[in-house]
Amino acid sequence: MSELLKRITIDPQICHGKPVIRSLRYTVESMLEYLSAGDTIDDLLEEFRDLEREDLLACIEFANCALKLKSARLPLAS
Repeated sequence: MSELLKRITIDPQICHGKPVIRSLRYTVESMLEYLSAGDTIDDLLEEFRDLEREDLLACIEFANCALKLKSARLPLAS
């Protein structure tokens, strides 16, 4: 497992079990939505002072791994 991915936690008692950053209640999904809407990592670091650059990179890495797993399960077109 990537060192970055250790920053992502999943706990049923926090945000209904959604993946979050270091148990801080910032969901990976929310951070990815900010980034996809055009916010930069620096924008998010300024807005959310308790996050670190590596936290946001971990969100991107988490999404990358999730997409790889999803595509590995897709049946090949015939």
